[in-house]
Amino acid sequence: MRFDVKITIALKEGMLDPEARAIQNALAHLGVPTLSLSTARQFSIGIDAMDREQAEATARAICERLLANPVIHRYDIEVA
Repeated sequence: MRFDVKITIALKEGMLDPEARAIQNALAHLGVPTLSLSTARQFSIGIDAMDREQAEATARAICERLLANPVIHRYDIEVA
């Protein structure tokens, strides 16, 4: 069975996010001050699995083995 999985990878709280800082500065120069801003990457993956739990386990393995550095990243998995 095919499951559509969305994985969002973001920096953990307290980690420096230079891309977000640059965007926040650019927005301020455009006259749109912001109180906070952070960046994240989102991946849409089609996974073939027997059930929802197996699809989520596969997605978690993808995050832990390739997409996320557990020291600095957090991740969120949505299985549809």
